[in-house]
Amino acid sequence: MKKFRMPSAFSILFLIIIIIAILTWIVPAGTYDYVDDTAASLEPIPGTYTQTAQNPQGLWEVLRAPIEGFFNATEIIVFILVIGGFLGLVTDTGAIDAGIGSIVKRFSGRETLMIPILMCVFALGGTIFGMWEETIAFYILVIPVFVAAGFDSITGFAVICLGAGVGCLGSTINPFATGIASGFAGISIGEGIVLRVMILAACLLLAIWYVMSYAKKVKADPSKSLVYNMKESNEAHFLSQKGTSAEGLSTKQKAVLWIFGLSFFIMVLGVIPWADKFGITIFEDFNNWILGIPGLGTVLGKITPLGSWWFGDITILFLIASFLCGLIWRWKELKFIELFLNGAKDLLGVALIIGITRGIAVVMNDGGMTATVLHLGEESLKSMGSLAFADLSYLFFLLLSFLVPSTSGLAALSMPIMAPIAEFAGVGRELVVTAFAGASGVVNLITPTSGVLMGALAIARVSYGVYLKWVWKFVLMLFVLVLVILSAAAIL
Repeated sequence: MKKFRMPSAFSILFLIIIIIAILTWIVPAGTYDYVDDTAASLEPIPGTYTQTAQNPQGLWEVLRAPIEGFFNATEIIVFILVIGGFLGLVTDTGAIDAGIGSIVKRFSGRETLMIPILMCVFALGGTIFGMWEETIAFYILVIPVFVAAGFDSITGFAVICLGAGVGCLGSTINPFATGIASGFAGISIGEGIVLRVMILAACLLLAIWYVMSYAKKVKADPSKSLVYNMKESNEAHFLSQKGTSAEGLSTKQKAVLWIFGLSFFIMVLGVIPWADKFGITIFEDFNNWILGIPGLGTVLGKITPLGSWWFGDITILFLIASFLCGLIWRWKELKFIELFLNGAKDLLGVALIIGITRGIAVVMNDGGMTATVLHLGEESLKSMGSLAFADLSYLFFLLLSFLVPSTSGLAALSMPIMAPIAEFAGVGRELVVTAFAGASGVVNLITPTSGVLMGALAIARVSYGVYLKWVWKFVLMLFVLVLVILSAAAIL
């Protein structure tokens, strides 16, 4: 009997489209009155649901749904491809690798202090741009350093895995999780950022404490290591590798890192509705001042004021950042285009998944199912309250994350349904987005369907069973911590 293999995200999502299409023959169709029928994100008016004639979806509609899904999500898809090209350029410079390598070299002999520093660095990568697949190269660099310092391979592995994993869990501005989820929820990526920063800080402190407690125990008594039986073979294996050297940052690499960090910083300023949330109009005033300079306003054109950016504006930002990196690194034109296209190609799968998942909403909408599902949610959530809804949303996303391993796919699949239901429960859509990010981040740390997790464990020479034995307490604490913060946010 052949070993069962989990189907790809593409197959799972297309199967869901077929199932939804079948349900349109069974589930009654309906519609709502909306606050604004012309808005990008339709906000249903509670209590206005009416049943309509059945509109079952057939084979042609099933095949057409993903195509329409692409047209409905063009802004998000173009943004993903452009930021993929930008990351491809930055990766080719080796700036990020050299930056982390420089930290490793600087703290040689003080590896215990290096644990919180490196975990913060990887967490920043996770929360800013969803650094996860990109961590694979660092395991070969970091693990030998910790083994040589008297720790074990689990310590080196955990510094990267839990650091980046917690960063992805607390995705403040991660475009591939929070960005996509916010887009499909019809809100700005800046909505809920304060709550996500709180979750990131709390979870990162917990992760650092957990890893440092284990590391100090192993340092004091190597027999406490969960891989103590492999101590000699691990030392022979890792300390014979030549991947532990780390060169310093060149001037051009430092410049690229500045462009990288500044781009995401400007994105934060651009997407947070400062005037609406905090009454701050300095960004709009600054924008008007720039455009008011004689001649400059004509050259620059009509720039969208900071605080009201959407995906089109953010895409332009990273396109400009890509050009600046090109000027700094001085690639030839053909090389620049090749690197940019290769980076975009790496995220083409994400773009395709978004189109397919958007097709699910197309079938539901055309079949009149969406309004019926919302009506069922409205009726069941009337007496539930915001606290129960926030907690159940978190649990729902935990279960769904195992079925749909793709974070971006899960965001596009769930947000068109969950975000409007939140309105009926008196919960802000940003809380649903945060619950989604937290749940998928927790699952990401333990799911065996993650190629990155299983590949990293292979590099560290740690079995999946041993890893679960070590990490399960931390994951449980993480689950409870996020649940408590979400509950408090729902109440407040």
